[in-house]
Amino acid sequence: MVCVASFNGSYRRRWSNPPAMINLNRFDLISLRLFVAVVDGGSLTAGADRFGVSLPAASKRITELEQHCGMALLQRGQRGVTATPEGQTLHRHAIEVIARLEQLVQAVDDLQSGATGHLRLCANPSAFGGFLPSVLAEYARRYPHVVIDMEDALSEDGIRAVLKGTAELAVIGDNVPHEGLETIVCNVDQLVLLVPAGHALAGQQNASIVNVLDHDLVTLARSASLTRKVMAAADAVKRTPRIRVQVRSFDSMCRMVSFGLGLAILPRAAAALYAQALGLVQVGLEGIEMERVLLLAMRSRVELSVPAAALVEMIESTAAFSGARHSPKPAG
Repeated sequence: MVCVASFNGSYRRRWSNPPAMINLNRFDLISLRLFVAVVDGGSLTAGADRFGVSLPAASKRITELEQHCGMALLQRGQRGVTATPEGQTLHRHAIEVIARLEQLVQAVDDLQSGATGHLRLCANPSAFGGFLPSVLAEYARRYPHVVIDMEDALSEDGIRAVLKGTAELAVIGDNVPHEGLETIVCNVDQLVLLVPAGHALAGQQNASIVNVLDHDLVTLARSASLTRKVMAAADAVKRTPRIRVQVRSFDSMCRMVSFGLGLAILPRAAAALYAQALGLVQVGLEGIEMERVLLLAMRSRVELSVPAAALVEMIESTAAFSGARHSPKPAG
């Protein structure tokens, strides 16, 4: 090493016999980060404080880095240190390397936490009209880099999608056959009747299913789990429902009700969304099983992707789903 006087009286160090090739295995990331901190701080002391090491330790690491590079990286003066031209080049590249490594660390963390990739999900109208939007909003907040591929599908269609592998998860009604799928309960709601404000049943607190079946109904498709529930209730009292209109969404159901095309039976959470906006009235039901249970179905929990597994774990750990249960071999 030789010392060369600079124009302002300070000294720079230069190695007369620099190494022919730098050994990358000896390149110390800690020293690189410290070097950047020293240059940015303008002194060894500032860099040492920022990096959380002692001044002697910082000086030793910088000296070793210069020896390894075979050139002076810092110009020491009375007012601190500045980077030499060679040091400026190293500083620029070091910042890029450190940024890339931080991105790598973040990517690994994302993979471990399920924060990247695609979540493929099917959900029936009860889920869309009830609990699901708020759950997915929280999921998106926790995992902002996951792309949510979601399809509005009746329970039977969601089950087929999971069995075919086009979706990993499906929210379905508990009264639809789902042999071969694992499930957890993800939501329980109560069924209510939705009627126009001027309807004869609007003034009642509760209406019997027998009286309801005397009126035209707006329902989902006959294969839908909610329609199955209404049909089962009608069979129990030996009546045939007067289904006037069949649609594929709660939004369409409620709009048909608002135009007087019939009454609708749907979960309370969904009914509340439309009652005030469309001038409809909620009426309690008697003579029908009130609970509407939704399941989150999957082929095999152990085969789920990281994003899908993260949603399952989030649902299970949420207080709103404290009654969730796991059924590895569900009945039809």
